[in-house]
Amino acid sequence: VGRSNLIAHSPAEREMSRFPADHAGLEILPYDECLRLLGTVPVGRVSFFADGEIVVLPVTHVMDGQAPVFRTARGSKLSAAESQNVVAFEADAYDERTRTGWSVLVNGRAHAIYEDPEIRRLSRLGLQPWAAAAKHAFWIRIRPASITGRRTPEPDDGQRSR
Repeated sequence: VGRSNLIAHSPAEREMSRFPADHAGLEILPYDECLRLLGTVPVGRVSFFADGEIVVLPVTHVMDGQAPVFRTARGSKLSAAESQNVVAFEADAYDERTRTGWSVLVNGRAHAIYEDPEIRRLSRLGLQPWAAAAKHAFWIRIRPASITGRRTPEPDDGQRSR
């Protein structure tokens, strides 16, 4: 049985495990928790600057250590990676029942991967690319400069929506 990453705990457990909060009351996630959460969802969004505009596109991804990797067909994402452009990658999850969720943001540079041994290694990570991009897809790695995350704290039992 699959379990959500947003598991309800007793108030005492929540109080003991809470991370520091930001000015809006969101928990500031430590680096290791950010990496763990990135590995729990198959889809994220990559954003970059292209042709004078900010572009945000969904991608399927896997984590390769500390770096998100994804595949893409020839186009704007590949062009951004070939130029080693600054990009942002975001992934998140939200539980409608508990009204809790998290978001992790990776800022870094995109790099296209062309070395055959590295492509073979990445191919074993289990990435399931979009069907349309799968035929002639290129591997892209985001080398993180920073990884940050936030999580909505679980409401106290008396405040939980039903």
